[in-house]
Amino acid sequence: MSLKALVLCSDEKIVRVLRRVLGDLDIAVELCGNSDAALRKLTRQRFEAIIVDVIDDGASDVLRSARSAPCNKQAVAVAIVEPIIGLKAVFQIGAHFVLYKPVSSERAKSSFRAARALMKSERRRNVRVAVQLPVIMRNLAGGINMKVTTVDLSEGGMAVSIPGGRRPNGRWQAVFTLPGAEAALELPAEFAWEGTSAQAGLRFPQVSPDATRLLRDWLRQNSPDAEQDDPPIRCQLTDLSLGGCYLEISSPFPVSSRVMLSMRAGTVEVRAQGLVRVMHPDKGMGVEFTQTTPEHRTAVEKFLGVLSENRSLLPELLVEPEGLESEPGNGKPPTAETDDPLLQLFYGEPLTMEAFHEALRKQRAVQPAAASHATAGASA
Repeated sequence: MSLKALVLCSDEKIVRVLRRVLGDLDIAVELCGNSDAALRKLTRQRFEAIIVDVIDDGASDVLRSARSAPCNKQAVAVAIVEPIIGLKAVFQIGAHFVLYKPVSSERAKSSFRAARALMKSERRRNVRVAVQLPVIMRNLAGGINMKVTTVDLSEGGMAVSIPGGRRPNGRWQAVFTLPGAEAALELPAEFAWEGTSAQAGLRFPQVSPDATRLLRDWLRQNSPDAEQDDPPIRCQLTDLSLGGCYLEISSPFPVSSRVMLSMRAGTVEVRAQGLVRVMHPDKGMGVEFTQTTPEHRTAVEKFLGVLSENRSLLPELLVEPEGLESEPGNGKPPTAETDDPLLQLFYGEPLTMEAFHEALRKQRAVQPAAASHATAGASA
C-alpha cells in the first residue's frame, strides 16, 4: 500500500519537482489547487504527509486543520517557504519539515527521505491486528489486579474488553503473552480512550527497546498491511551525556519525533530510545533519552567511559524514527539535582543555530571529560 501525500501548491515548477521526487520514493501525490479542496480531502481521506506552499491562500489553515482531523492529526507536515521566513514562524503553524525555495530535486529528495521514514514508522505504529489475548492489568499505585481481553493490538497500544464496564485510571502494567512467544511481555500502560460501555483503549507510553522489537516483529508477521521499514540513517555523534545526545545529520527529524538510537564504540553497544527536543535543518538534532532505568544509565556510563579513555575512537551511530509524539509538550525540564548541562541546553531559552552550537563548544571546554555527567565531545 503506497504512502500518500496531499499537496497544496499552485507553482507548476515546484509541483513537477515534487511529483518526480515523491514518485521515486513511492509516495503518491494528491494535488489540490486551493485550500478549500485540501480541507475537504482532509476530512475524507487519510494522508501520511501534508505538503503546502505557504504562499498559497489558506495554507496555514490547512496545516492547522490537519491537526484537528482525527485521521490526519499524525500526518507529517512539510512547509515550502521563501528563505526570508523564519523557522519559528513555520513551526508555529504546525510544520515538521521545511523546504526552502527554490526547490531543487536534490534538496527535496534529502528532506523527503527523512520524511518518508517518519511516515512509514507512524503508519506502522497505527496498524492494528485483531487478536484476543488474556491480559492481566496491574495497578502500580494500589496493587490491584484486573483481567481484560484484547480486541486488537498495535505497536502503540491495544483495545480491550473490560468486565463490567469499569473505568480505570492511573498507571498500570499490562502483562500478556504473544501467540508463539515463550515469555510474557510486561509493558507500562495507561487508559487512553473509552469506546463502547465494555471497551477501552490502552496506550503504551514507554516500552523498552527489546520489548518494542518483539512486539514489532510479531505485528509485522501477522499484519496483512506490513511493509519494510526504511534502513536506519547513519549520523555523527558530537555530544553525549547521561540524559541525551546531539547528532550531526543532514536531514534531522523534527522536534517531538520518537527515535531509536544504536550507538557503538569498540565492543560496547547501546540501544536507546529518545525524543527529539532540538532540531536544526540541514545540521543536526538534540535527542533526550526517554529511558530512565538503572540498566540504561549504566550502559550509557560505560559508553561514556570508553569514549573518554579512547579519544581517537570514532563512535558509530544509527538512528531510525518511531513516530511523532502525540502530545509535543510532554517532558519535564531537568532539575538542578540532575546537573545535566546538555539537557539544560535543550530546555533552556530558544537559541539560534549558531548560538546553540557555540554553547555546545563552551560546554565541551569547561566540563571534565571523565565526569559521568559531563558532555563528551565524541567527535567535535
